[in-house]
Amino acid sequence: MLDFFAVITKGGLVLWYFQDVAQQLKTSIDAINALIRNVVLQERGGMDIYTHGNLALKQQLDNEFDLLFVAVYQNILQLSYVDKFLSDVQREFRERYRDDLKEGLYYKIIASGDFQEHYKRILHIAEAQTQLVKAEVKKPRSFHESAKSTKTVSSMIVRGGDREQQRQQQAAAKKAAKKEGKAKRRDIECNNNSKETRVEELEPEEEEEEEEEVAETNVLVNGSEVEPSSAIEAEKKAEDELDEETMRRNREKLFNKRAGPKTPKVDKAKSPKAKGKKGKEATVWDLCGQDSKSLDYSSKSGSGNATQSSVRPDFLPHQTQIGTLSGNLRDMDIPNEEAQKKSSQGGVFSMFRGLVGGKTLTDADLDPVLEKLKDHLIGKNVAAEIAGKLCQSVGKKLEGKVLGTFEGITTTVRNTLTESLVQLLTPKRRLDILRDVVEAKKTDRPYTMAFCGVNGVGKSTNLAKITFWLVENDFRVLIAACDTFRAGAVEQLRTHMHHLNALHPPEKHNGQVMVQLFEQGYGKDAAEIARHAIDFSRKNSFDVVLIDTAGRMQDNEPLMRALAKLILVNEPDLTLFVGEALVGNEAVDQLVKFNRALANHSTSNNPQIIDGILLTKFDTIDDKVGAAISMTYITGQPIVFVGTGQTYTDLRKLDAKAVVHALMK
Repeated sequence: MLDFFAVITKGGLVLWYFQDVAQQLKTSIDAINALIRNVVLQERGGMDIYTHGNLALKQQLDNEFDLLFVAVYQNILQLSYVDKFLSDVQREFRERYRDDLKEGLYYKIIASGDFQEHYKRILHIAEAQTQLVKAEVKKPRSFHESAKSTKTVSSMIVRGGDREQQRQQQAAAKKAAKKEGKAKRRDIECNNNSKETRVEELEPEEEEEEEEEVAETNVLVNGSEVEPSSAIEAEKKAEDELDEETMRRNREKLFNKRAGPKTPKVDKAKSPKAKGKKGKEATVWDLCGQDSKSLDYSSKSGSGNATQSSVRPDFLPHQTQIGTLSGNLRDMDIPNEEAQKKSSQGGVFSMFRGLVGGKTLTDADLDPVLEKLKDHLIGKNVAAEIAGKLCQSVGKKLEGKVLGTFEGITTTVRNTLTESLVQLLTPKRRLDILRDVVEAKKTDRPYTMAFCGVNGVGKSTNLAKITFWLVENDFRVLIAACDTFRAGAVEQLRTHMHHLNALHPPEKHNGQVMVQLFEQGYGKDAAEIARHAIDFSRKNSFDVVLIDTAGRMQDNEPLMRALAKLILVNEPDLTLFVGEALVGNEAVDQLVKFNRALANHSTSNNPQIIDGILLTKFDTIDDKVGAAISMTYITGQPIVFVGTGQTYTDLRKLDAKAVVHALMK
């Protein structure tokens, strides 16, 4: 039984609704608002069922009149007739109010309110048909309907010709294997023996091979002429003769070998033995003229400040770029409009030229086109599951749409897909980190950010980039070294600290050290280190605490429990998932399991999950930007930062238009 049904315009006006007596109106309205906010506005039309609490919702779009039909029922019920029921109600509603919908006279539809009888009639028919289907007794298949009825006696008889053909194939395979083995033995003997010995040994082997072929051929020929029993006797007789002939040749070969001259043995020179036992010598490494002490970055200097020997200029930005990151980050580069127009003339959208304007698009028109579009998205590194759902969403938005006479199908499909992808990548909430840091500073507490992700994606490197950006905006940053597993993790962060303090020395900031590292060594509890770092930042007036965590695979349950504990204990203001732009289907698995682990291993009623995404190595993928689409679609969270290089200034803000342009090339 349906609890609620509504017909809504895309502008949010409810034209008609039906409510069950037992269901509260506010509960159904909240569920429909969640459906519009999380599915319709987020371009997730490929979802079959949307669940909100204990309610399940199904929706169907009418693209001709911009209507949304929504059915709400209890999630525990398995109603198989909902899809057909939605189509029947949509058809009846369109036919009854077609003129008013064309002219936009919505107030007449609301005032009439005479659709309830038609609704109850359609619902009664749908439920009755479902009961009839359930009442049908399923009978077992008869013998004529089964696969056994197709088998006959003649098909199960094994004939002599078939047996003979199998024997011929086995003999041919055996002969080929023998030739291959003999060729290998000849190669070995050619390498070990002299030319004269090689010629003498090859001749009897060639004769043996020819006689074996003749013997095998005779057996096969005799086998085809006589009965199977006589063929077997002929084979045995040929094998006996073959064995006697082989024995005779082997005896002759042995006699010739004994009678021939013996080759003199060559005395091999023995290497002289060492007179005395020598100990192991130390390995001398080529350090490009430097000693090992100058390369040891783990030792702290006496003053705690950066030393000139620890600064590597090849990783530092140019001096002209220092001071250019104040304020919000720059957007990604967008290609010029002329290149975009040229690229739109060909490529994947050239397939739409076969369709003409002035017609209503149907499933038959869209299915082959959307299949090719799905392959194009997968080729751009979009996860296969996400590409299928996006194409379903686009198909639902275009189904039933009437094209104008001068409106091209290429322009319509491009605009529809571009609009869907831009809307997907646009964040649902505004995320202004600089404003949030200022607000946290007013309450005398530090703004905390936690970085998590799998191994080797660049968490520590991009943490240093964000630190540089915050220092450029005159915020003091404390880095908490909570990666207590990977060897060299603390030393890597200390090196970044030296670099950043060298770029922004205390003299430029009223004698304050802008970046400091908080570490307690290896093998400690990461959650406790982060808690102590936050307490240390409160006492020493730090503005931001950046928590670096160990890389972990999404299937490693002990490490995922440790990450959930760190986030539960410290409650960071922002939890960033650091992911590579190189991944495809793996992005879906990583994000789903990270979110699931943070929710399952937390003891809080409202667990904190991933709040944003940091996409690294974006400069290595050219136009294969599908990972951004996959990650945003799975989490519904924004991509906050994009790493575009190896220096501290290579940090950008995601531009949805630039990503969509690269995806549509």
